[in-house]
Amino acid sequence: MKYRAEIDGLRALAVVPVILFHAGFELFSGGFVGVDVFFVISGYLITTILIEDLESQRFSLVNFYERRARRILPALFFVMLVCIPFAWMWMLPIQMKDFSQSLVAVSLFASNILFWGESGYFAAAAEEKPLLHTWSLAVEEQYYVLFPIFLILAWRFGKNRVFWMIVVMASISLLLSEWGWRNKASANFYLAPTRAWELFAGSIAAFIVQKQGVQKNNILALLGLAAIVFSIFFYDETTPFPSVYALVPVFGVVLLVLYAGKGTLAAKILSTKGFVGIGLISYSAYLWHQPLFAFARIRTIEHPSLLLMPALSFLSILLAYLTWCYIEKPFRSKTSFSRNTIFLFSLIAISATSLIGVIGNKTNGFDARFLETELAFLHQINKETSGYVEKRFDELKSAEWDNEKVKVFLVGDSYAQDLTNAVYESDMIENISLSTWYVSARCGNIYIPFKEKEKFINKINLKRCAKSDYFGSKEFIKRLKSADEVWFASSWRAWQVELIQNSLFNVDDLTNAVIRTYGRKYFPKFKPRKYLGMSAEERANFAEPINTQDIELNNKLSELAKGYNFIDVQRLMCDGDGLECKIFDDSGYLKTYDGAHLTKAGAYFYGIKIMGYLYSR
Repeated sequence: MKYRAEIDGLRALAVVPVILFHAGFELFSGGFVGVDVFFVISGYLITTILIEDLESQRFSLVNFYERRARRILPALFFVMLVCIPFAWMWMLPIQMKDFSQSLVAVSLFASNILFWGESGYFAAAAEEKPLLHTWSLAVEEQYYVLFPIFLILAWRFGKNRVFWMIVVMASISLLLSEWGWRNKASANFYLAPTRAWELFAGSIAAFIVQKQGVQKNNILALLGLAAIVFSIFFYDETTPFPSVYALVPVFGVVLLVLYAGKGTLAAKILSTKGFVGIGLISYSAYLWHQPLFAFARIRTIEHPSLLLMPALSFLSILLAYLTWCYIEKPFRSKTSFSRNTIFLFSLIAISATSLIGVIGNKTNGFDARFLETELAFLHQINKETSGYVEKRFDELKSAEWDNEKVKVFLVGDSYAQDLTNAVYESDMIENISLSTWYVSARCGNIYIPFKEKEKFINKINLKRCAKSDYFGSKEFIKRLKSADEVWFASSWRAWQVELIQNSLFNVDDLTNAVIRTYGRKYFPKFKPRKYLGMSAEERANFAEPINTQDIELNNKLSELAKGYNFIDVQRLMCDGDGLECKIFDDSGYLKTYDGAHLTKAGAYFYGIKIMGYLYSR
């Protein structure tokens, strides 16, 4: 295959935005599209190689897998190996257990499946997963395993028919992704069936180039470059991906592959030494950046400094260069390492990392590293996350009233779930009959026409929120009208606070019940490692300031909702002015397991405070 410098330059255009996006630079809000660029490039290059081998009748599946193993595995397993001691030193047992599972998944080319079942790609917890980025490698590896087999079997039908088969498969995959982001967002993001069309786009481009060669068209090539750049700077985490939105960067890459012939302005730009140089080391740069960022976030108590993340971005490039020189290049040389050596190395590396991963999972993240007192503390956190928050609330959905008690209709998100636990832990339930109604935080606990708030809901959640219609059911209205009291509890995001008055007015028109609005509650940034080694007395007296933005929003909420029996939860939970907060009770037990949601001890504390407030009035 003829070398194209602009393709290496295109790799640089893919990897740099990905790194800067993960580093937290808001300017590169769509930097994640770099992964999609990589997919198209991979599809193009692999298909080109396969077509050339098939047409010359020299194709060998063993040779193909050997080339892939040389290209991917040495650098990958080297980075994984380097990650293990840092994970051992810095990760808590639950984190180490997750990391151990990812070692196995990466080794078996299935990390995308693992991360699909865990937190979302854009979630805060995802930032502390050192191997999260390998989901894209897993998608490519699955493509490398299956696509050559498909091509061998389909080749007998003729090159032209194979081309149209790929077009059909790409179309089906694109349609599936368009359905997927609306209905199965996480699966849509991580799994190969909804990503395949991006790789197939590269395959389609390969067939076209094989037939007519690379064309020279300055306008179309620059349009392709512009499409990618536009996506990088104007897309963000609210953009559904993959979906038809991904057509912009994908089509941009295809245009460059087809029309950025030698001499075009786009080719000249992408073929400069800077672009090509970074492109050559792009794979290793991609491998290094996420572990560096994740461990930095794990190690630092607060958010990493503004200087640290750029420094780590630069370090990822430096490490990439060294890895390319001393790992990638030697292993690609057949004179340095024979086929048998490569396959033996791959088998040993897969077995070793999988074994470490299995042991880490079985030993609960190598928990013997910690003292028993520390493990007891950490166990409390882990225990509280396993269904405690939502269980009671979910069981009380549309529950029948006990007419001998005060009938309370509780509406809200996970903060309403916390309030349910507070009612029970404090024995307030002895005096009230509770019925619950869940409203997703992503949609907003706001009782106004949907069209008034849809502009505040991101593209990903818009369809789901409209479909759910939390306030439109007859059952909801019935509960509202028959209740003695209606309680609204929510995380109350900024846009919800602005609309709270209209929402309460609308509710008031429908019911004679007493309306109570429970405000926000946010604790200081939660970092379990910070509290290891503290005595119970030290924990009981430990307090930290609350984020200024949280205080301001709660004050505004208090002002707008005070006519509807507003309860300032922040001040109740944090005492006095609410400017600082203790996350342990007087006995040294955690009140929160994540900085927002309550443990059993926290729910009891909250309930006692609420009871004292309500019954004193």
